[in-house]
Amino acid sequence: MTEEELKALKKDVSKKKRIASEWASQLHDLVEDRLPAAFDEIPNISEQTYNACKEWAEANAALQAAEQA
Repeated sequence: MTEEELKALKKDVSKKKRIASEWASQLHDLVEDRLPAAFDEIPNISEQTYNACKEWAEANAALQAAEQA
């Protein structure tokens, strides 16, 4: 893997981590500020948070594998 490809992977991991953190923040705000009234928002926000975290984990695993190669 070239240095440029590795740099692109790192950038992708950082982007996905930021997105996951943003969704986690929305989930936190829901719990802290809007529950129980906004309980119907739980499924969507939790699913989006889960998916964003899963995408970050997959990208991070790919980066770690590339760094070890």
